[in-house]
Amino acid sequence: MSEEIQLEGLGVAPGVLETIATLAAGQVDGVVDVLTKGVAGLVQKGSGRGIVVGAGEDGSLAVQIHVSVRYGTPLHTVAVEVQRAVSDALCSQTGQQVAAVDVFIDAIVFSEL
Repeated sequence: MSEEIQLEGLGVAPGVLETIATLAAGQVDGVVDVLTKGVAGLVQKGSGRGIVVGAGEDGSLAVQIHVSVRYGTPLHTVAVEVQRAVSDALCSQTGQQVAAVDVFIDAIVFSEL
């Protein structure tokens, strides 16, 4: 299991921060799912390492998140909204600054007919 992330003397499991970021990203219009990397780098659904949250020396957080997006949704708009939602959620829940949110759009989901 990963080491705790220290936030102003408080140890927080990375999974807690990943859950906060996942829930925030999932509420963005156009995001279908937060993805994880499976065997041999293939994308799959579920919990895992499709999202990584780390803390720098100064305590600021950095996030990498992989998402699938609904077809027809402007990709840039979705990515910017995911950055904003994840940053706001982590900042409000932890009180720490968020230095970066890197959004990877790994899949586009077409609606079923």
